[in-house]
Amino acid sequence: MKKTYVTSMPDHIGSFLKASQCFAALGINITRVSYNKAVDSHTLFIDAEGTQAQLEQADAALEKIGYLQGNVNKTSVVLLEFCLADVPGSVTDVLALINDFNFNISYISSQENGTDYQYFKMGLYVEDMDQVAEFMCAAEKICKVRVIDYNRSEKIYDNSIFYNTYVLGLSQMMGLAECYSKELLVHVNLAMQTLDEQGLSPYRTFDCINKFAELLAASKGAAFMPRVSTHTITDNTQITLIEPPCGSNMIILKSNGKYLFIDSGYACYADEMLPYIKKIVPDFDTIKKTILVTHADVDHCGLLPMFDEIIATAKTAQCLRNESEGKDGFREKNPLHKPYINICKILTSYQSVDPGKIIQLWNEVTPLQNTLTQIGFFDFEELHFEVYEGKGGHLPGEMVLIDYAKKIAITGDIYINVHGLTPQQATYNQYAPILMTSVDTDPKLCAEERRAILQRLGVGRWQIFGSHGFKKEYTVELNV
Repeated sequence: MKKTYVTSMPDHIGSFLKASQCFAALGINITRVSYNKAVDSHTLFIDAEGTQAQLEQADAALEKIGYLQGNVNKTSVVLLEFCLADVPGSVTDVLALINDFNFNISYISSQENGTDYQYFKMGLYVEDMDQVAEFMCAAEKICKVRVIDYNRSEKIYDNSIFYNTYVLGLSQMMGLAECYSKELLVHVNLAMQTLDEQGLSPYRTFDCINKFAELLAASKGAAFMPRVSTHTITDNTQITLIEPPCGSNMIILKSNGKYLFIDSGYACYADEMLPYIKKIVPDFDTIKKTILVTHADVDHCGLLPMFDEIIATAKTAQCLRNESEGKDGFREKNPLHKPYINICKILTSYQSVDPGKIIQLWNEVTPLQNTLTQIGFFDFEELHFEVYEGKGGHLPGEMVLIDYAKKIAITGDIYINVHGLTPQQATYNQYAPILMTSVDTDPKLCAEERRAILQRLGVGRWQIFGSHGFKKEYTVELNV
């Protein structure tokens, strides 16, 4: 049995030794440790493995010596910026006021900027938040002062309770319940540690996660404005693209009055997506709802719980079943991808699906012989697709659909129209490659798969529908 401990330890010699002795005495193995004094001088993350009884004893031992975060007092840090005249002694009155209020200073930063003023940034420990308003009124009589948004303060991170404050900001941004904070805190730390070992600054990691959350939150409610386009295939068949600012497209096929959905977007946009879906499919609430997923990524599977049937390849079906059983999906099995995916699942309120809804139409082909291997066929009214499975360049189980008669290709994330992204989509797409080091499981293999898709298209004018961005029109000329 494994457990992650988020400990708060005194910043002095022998602190980790004391915690380590607790685990060693109980025969518990420490499998991961993460500590970065530049980020947070007290918070130490320890992954431990032992029996349930051993871990319960460790809980009691760590709590007894005051190392568990549940015992940390509710002191907060308020970051303030004081605009002071650039003359000798100008900060003295501010420091005297801070002393009068018995606030402790956790951080100070100031530098001349070529003007008549200096901006002093200070972090103050505050136990009674009601005192802050009183302090601000008094400080305004000395100079201009403002509260700095903790999550926009670049490298101004308090060095004792940064993680708690940072995670609280993410949770509030996405409207998450407090019960998710501990889990989110662990995954944020793991992301920092994983990327720090890859040479990426911890501060850049925290900034990227924060901006990713900001983008998700900025598209909620009335601000959710997807690009919607309809493409005529025949007199009786249409394809409609719903492109959210963040996450995958939803493709809606309508043929002979029947509907098939492909990919679904993020779970956090369920309320925002439904009005658009119901406008395209007026009887959505009463029909049998079938969706096909091109692969098992979080941003493609968020709305799966609202559908009656989920069509998938063997590997995608297995990934979804693993998640329903509380096991790691394919992304989490990759150490470089796991922290980001877990953060993404929490921030977007992802829920696993009922495995009874999953329909596996094609037998697993093992091993896959080619970069793209045909695994079967899929018919939907006027559309007749050949079904191909990629070797896993983007994600194992990835699917491509090609209708040679109608000259339509549905390519998931293997091939997307990068030049057809909206500005919001392009901005959103910047962060996953940083936080995962690559959105592809095997970037070189995925590039080969993209080339293989184009090589499989016959002569003529094609419409390619990827899972991000607008439709791509692609013409294959006859070589004479």
